[in-house]
Amino acid sequence: MLRFSLTRPTLRVTLVLVLFSLLLAACGGSSTGSSSGKVTITYLTHWSGPQVDQLNQAISAYEKLHPEVTIQVRTVPFGNLLTTITTQGSSASGPTIMGIYNLWLPQLVQDGLVAQAPTTFVQDIQRAYPQNVVSAVQVDGKTYGYPNEVDLYALNYNKALFREAGIANPPATWDELVSDAVKLTKRDSSGKILQQGFGVITSWNSGVVHPWLSLVDSDGGQLLSADHKPLLTSQAALDTANLYYQLIFQKKVTDPAMGQANASTTGPYLENFVAGKTAMIIMANWWESNLKAGMGARFSDVGTAPIPVGPHGSGSHSVSYSWSTVVNANADPSQQEAAWQFLQWLNGPQSGKNGSSAMGDILMGMGILPSRTSDLTAHQADLSEPFISTYVQQLKNSVPFPTVLGGDELTTSLQKSLEALMYGQSSPQQAMTQAQNNLSQILSRYYA
Repeated sequence: MLRFSLTRPTLRVTLVLVLFSLLLAACGGSSTGSSSGKVTITYLTHWSGPQVDQLNQAISAYEKLHPEVTIQVRTVPFGNLLTTITTQGSSASGPTIMGIYNLWLPQLVQDGLVAQAPTTFVQDIQRAYPQNVVSAVQVDGKTYGYPNEVDLYALNYNKALFREAGIANPPATWDELVSDAVKLTKRDSSGKILQQGFGVITSWNSGVVHPWLSLVDSDGGQLLSADHKPLLTSQAALDTANLYYQLIFQKKVTDPAMGQANASTTGPYLENFVAGKTAMIIMANWWESNLKAGMGARFSDVGTAPIPVGPHGSGSHSVSYSWSTVVNANADPSQQEAAWQFLQWLNGPQSGKNGSSAMGDILMGMGILPSRTSDLTAHQADLSEPFISTYVQQLKNSVPFPTVLGGDELTTSLQKSLEALMYGQSSPQQAMTQAQNNLSQILSRYYA
């Protein structure tokens, strides 16, 4: 019989080796699972309800094809999305895939929170999307995600209220907008507005800024110059500020208190339009699903029209913006690889119905324009429907919101200046001068 005699030093070495082996075994059974071949990834989105259900259905189909991958969906309201990304994205345990508003992309790249797409996926993106869409997911020529939706703005109006007021067509100019809003406004005996002719949005930076800027663009103006200088004391910006002042304080056909938004970008502004208490409002195409859910059969009363043209404008020009899905640069390499593979499938024509991608089907369910060329072809019939067709037709005339460093801070600052105007705290001139100074300070930190 063999005998082993272990000295104390040898025993210590042996115990260390045993513990090290146990540690390796434990790591092999972890959720990232690089050694076992299994990997768990998370998908952060601001979607809710039916859209999350559709996403989970697509994930279930993918997991059947790839049993080594588990995908978990995390949801937060839009108002909390950027904060969640910036606070959790720096950790390896943060979300693996993130749906982002492309305005945030330059800053997220600078902060090291977004992974550059590997070459194979860059080639896939370049083949499948128009170049102007691809450029929206690029910073300094490098590609950082899969594009998904494109949104822009149009005048939404209640056709039933127009008929009641004897108005045959939606307004095409600002003069017609003001005239129609007067006819469409109803008040009680004390003068309080019961039905506003034209609605604005408050308490949400993009909801405040984008409709206002669509009117600026339709008066021949723009937000920034080519060298990143604000243009908020231009004639067009002042014209639009004065238009708001006229609607709210002179004609008294707009009540900002009816326009509040909540963290999920719904709230009273939506509820008042759904209830027929707002006759006209400038809003993006994505709220179609909210209108259908709230109005039911009355959704047929909703009309859409191009942004009314201002006194110095040559045509209707809406603000447009886009979204994409990106991968966390701090995720484990095996998680990053699994995330890119899933995004390629989710955005590819094999994942959806009748040649659409699963992403395209989800977006169309919300009334959102998909940006992938094959998705637009697959949904051509749906994109001819009355509500969405105006947005499709106006896409060629849209003006992309500038994608710059400090873009979200810039938008929030402009929101505050516009809300000061809407609530009577600043005159049009004061509001635009303050906005010009504030935006100049913000942009000077990033651009010489």
